Amino acid sequence: MLVHLGAKSYEIIIRPGALADIGALLLGLKIGRRALIVTDTHVAPLWADKVRENLAAAGFSPSLVTLPAGEEAKSLGWLAHLYSAAVSAGLERSSPVVGVGGGVVGDTAGFLAATYLRGVPFIQLPTTLLAQVDSAVGGKVAVNLPQGKNLVGAFYQPRLVLVDPEVLATLPEEEYRAALGEVIKYGAILDAAFFAYLEDHLPALLGRDPAVLAAVIERCLALKARVVEEDEREAGRRALLNFGHTLGHVLEAASHFTLRHGAAVARGMGAEAELARRLGLLASEDVRRLRELIARAGLSAALSPAPAWEDARPLLYRDKKVRDGRLIFALPHGLGLGQLVPVPEEAVEKLWRDLA
Repeated sequence: MLVHLGAKSYEIIIRPGALADIGALLLGLKIGRRALIVTDTHVAPLWADKVRENLAAAGFSPSLVTLPAGEEAKSLGWLAHLYSAAVSAGLERSSPVVGVGGGVVGDTAGFLAATYLRGVPFIQLPTTLLAQVDSAVGGKVAVNLPQGKNLVGAFYQPRLVLVDPEVLATLPEEEYRAALGEVIKYGAILDAAFFAYLEDHLPALLGRDPAVLAAVIERCLALKARVVEEDEREAGRRALLNFGHTLGHVLEAASHFTLRHGAAVARGMGAEAELARRLGLLASEDVRRLRELIARAGLSAALSPAPAWEDARPLLYRDKKVRDGRLIFALPHGLGLGQLVPVPEEAVEKLWRDLA
């Protein structure tokens, strides 16, 4: 699968066992032989050495740096640590940064690649379902500030995304299920047929059936790629991918990031679907189907535990879709059909107080 972005176009390879081909694939990109592998403490014992050995066998000189697992790694402090590791590894402008991990690793390693020496090649090897269906593609890289999530970032496309569904065998069940929030989002906001497919095939997806899992990953990434091609820098249509995120990010931040991102998105979708119903955009039956699918996936569509409105309100206004002080939501006006909608604060406050 190719993401068509002119000179920044890149390939997404989805293939079981593909991780073992990383050395040969990077040779084909004609990039520098010094490489920095960025991973975290959960992934390192499972996959980092395999990647390093494969790169070394192909003639690369790989160095490895390991971040702590979790959202704390997306910080300016750990980014400074990565810059020091890049200097120690002797990275040149043609040297690749290889992110091996989930969304946190991809975001942080990607921001390192975007900014070190004003930009070095970036390779994504996502090892979580959430990263494989969503965050590894599209070029959004960032770190957090104490005041909010992803406030320091860039749009920086990878040179290659290598998706190996076999690595998901080691993914803990809670993390796997949480990622289904992002999967459901694609159907709810972009593709009604895919939403129906998820309704019919959810038991097999929960059981990690290889054929269904591969089909789901491929469909999510195809939808993401097409949106990115149309709107790389999120000036319009790409913002639809934030369905569930406006309220979900508030819950995530209020939990000090102990609530998994996909689970927060699921709760955000449940509440934002109700908002769409109140605005006359979404039928009650569609709200029911969405909330039922979220529940069947083992996730919650409830807006809880939620902070008081007075604490939630400032977090809402840090959302990147806010325009001229107005709250903008990505909402469905029918399953599979999304639009960006300015919503009066009073409507959001009422929703919050009703559901929290």
